[in-house]
Amino acid sequence: MRSEATTVTQYLAELPEDRRRAIEQVRHVVLENLPRGFEEAMNWGMITYQVPLETYPKTYNKQPLMYAALASQKNHMAVYLSGIYSSEKSRKDFEAAYRATGKRFDVGKSCVRFKKVDDLPLELIGKTIASMEVEDLIAVTEKARSRRKS
Repeated sequence: MRSEATTVTQYLAELPEDRRRAIEQVRHVVLENLPRGFEEAMNWGMITYQVPLETYPKTYNKQPLMYAALASQKNHMAVYLSGIYSSEKSRKDFEAAYRATGKRFDVGKSCVRFKKVDDLPLELIGKTIASMEVEDLIAVTEKARSRRKS
């Protein structure tokens, strides 16, 4: 379910009460742990946490570099953690830490799906959000880009 909302407030207002409360709780964790330099915005129909184009304009699609996102989909909600897919080690470490919480590990391509906020290990989500600075994400992106070119 892609939202046409242009502001986070508008996006949240569109959600059913139970989903709004859940997304707001996860959003609070993200904002509490988001490193300086990332911005919260509406992009791709969801709440995104991204590197502003003023900081890093050299993206392949002329869109801000996404670090994380929150979305309410048709059958679930999701927190997108693009940063953990920057390396196989980051992804595996996240998966191991997630599984150690005992919560159901329900993932898709760069996202963790959940039906209710109690399904998420919020402390791990916060640690994961806090784990990468803007400069680190840019460096990983440029390294991946240079590998693709060669």
